[in-house]
Amino acid sequence: MILDAFSLAGKVAVVTGSNTGLGQGICRAFAEAGAKVVGVSRRPSTETAQLLGDDNFYNVLADLSSCEVIPAVVEGALKRFGRIDILVNNAGVIKRQDSIEFSEENWDSVMNVNLKTVFFLSQAVAKQFISQGGGGKIINIASMLSYQGGIRVPSYTASKSAVRGITMTLSNEWAKYGINVNAIAPGYMATNNTQQLRQDEERSADILARIPAGRWGTPADLEGAAVFLASAASDYVNGFTLAVDGGWLGR
Repeated sequence: MILDAFSLAGKVAVVTGSNTGLGQGICRAFAEAGAKVVGVSRRPSTETAQLLGDDNFYNVLADLSSCEVIPAVVEGALKRFGRIDILVNNAGVIKRQDSIEFSEENWDSVMNVNLKTVFFLSQAVAKQFISQGGGGKIINIASMLSYQGGIRVPSYTASKSAVRGITMTLSNEWAKYGINVNAIAPGYMATNNTQQLRQDEERSADILARIPAGRWGTPADLEGAAVFLASAASDYVNGFTLAVDGGWLGR
């Protein structure tokens, strides 16, 4: 049955940024599809743990602004569930400032979380996939700004453009190990990162006027795409960034 190809039964997924928003939604979807989930977050993912239950969810506390935490993330997942089959690089930060005044601190803080740690965590998990045998799935969370320039977010745009790029290059190198590397580019989602935009009535109206679906996205809108890319249903999909954007890019 085709629906069996979408099952994540017996799989273990690591999802960064698991305490709120898109990360929490992906954790929930994976658990509903049958996976055990290791959520990685800087603050306790208390609500996510309550939604999934202790049997299905384990929280590793880690500040992903530094690559030093990566061994602890991998070791925590292995200690709790014994293997890793799926990695979702969802954690991200954004800093808004006019490019003419944009600070080095704002640049580095965004690039460290959104790109540097994404690459090196992917590398560490890929090594675990190879050690285990049987391949694995890596899903990076990109952005509409992987395709467009944006306004007042130069480091975010740079990082998300690079996420789309490394998704392609890692897929080229790691496909021979049975590892699929893909990305999801969410559109304008109602999350913490867009709160400032949504509170700006004029800017929010401009954004909604451009979205054919006529609304901000929600974490639930991303869940089907995430399960697809994490499952056997996407075994021949590699190096692609899937837009979940209400039609924004097609406008």
